[in-house]
Amino acid sequence: MSGILDSVNLRTQLVGQNRLELLLFNLESDQQYGINVFKVREVLQCPKLTEIPRQTSAIKGMAHIRGETIPVLDLSEAIGRSALDRSGEQDSFLIVAEYNKRTLAFLVRKVDRIINTNWDQINAPPAEIGVENYLTAIFEYEDALIEILDVEQILADLYPQSTEVSADIATADVRKRAQAHNVLIVDDSSVARNQMQRSLENLGVTVTQCNNGMEAWKLLDGLAGSGVDINEHFLMMISDIEMPEVDGYTLTAMVREDERMDKFHIVLHTSLSGGFNVSMVKKVGANGFLAKFNPNDLANAVIERINLVEGK
Repeated sequence: MSGILDSVNLRTQLVGQNRLELLLFNLESDQQYGINVFKVREVLQCPKLTEIPRQTSAIKGMAHIRGETIPVLDLSEAIGRSALDRSGEQDSFLIVAEYNKRTLAFLVRKVDRIINTNWDQINAPPAEIGVENYLTAIFEYEDALIEILDVEQILADLYPQSTEVSADIATADVRKRAQAHNVLIVDDSSVARNQMQRSLENLGVTVTQCNNGMEAWKLLDGLAGSGVDINEHFLMMISDIEMPEVDGYTLTAMVREDERMDKFHIVLHTSLSGGFNVSMVKKVGANGFLAKFNPNDLANAVIERINLVEGK
């Protein structure tokens, strides 16, 4: 398994081309799931775990990996299915990943391979299945459906986070000034959109939501086509990077290439590893990068933009 991620450095070439690579894995059945390779630090056979007293049952313990103690989450149990059977010696693997400034390991039954695809081949789940699920996207591959889990929703359920902005940041003066502004947020995760909306509304701004990059582009293109000045209509856009159809990098590039909105202020907001994204933000022309999810960091980015627009 050590060689499965050896070519990660080459994958930076995919940025801005609406492409991604998925690591495929299985849980308690033959159904395959996918995770973006850029979120994965390493893949290894599951070592002996140290148990954690009085912890949710989906957290199977801690693994000591390369000098770091990392919590291990049974993804199968976390999404409401049977816990993985770990009775054999070589029966499970760990996908060590970084989400929302947190390093954790996902316990899976089998890791298959890495596949290369386009974000426009990744689709949102059908609306008919409702919203009470952990799916964020689906992908048809070799006559089978690959499911991409909404890990942000899973983690939000396990580790609830406050969306309140500190009172010393959301002052009465800031809230009064913020009421004049509208922020466009773009994210395919409903939990991420709701977290951002609650935080920004706590700050006082109006929020417009889009579920993915294509929806955001259609909104911006339509407004600009009807004569609306995007820079006047919206204070800024805060966009996720990983999204079906059109990712955040490609959305940013599309905006930058359109003279009607090429000065639009864009901040990319993602659970992907921060060190990688800081350099990629410059490559596609975004104005900034925020790691998910900290309501005060989010609020400060908006306040900084308000101050700049108002000349303060």
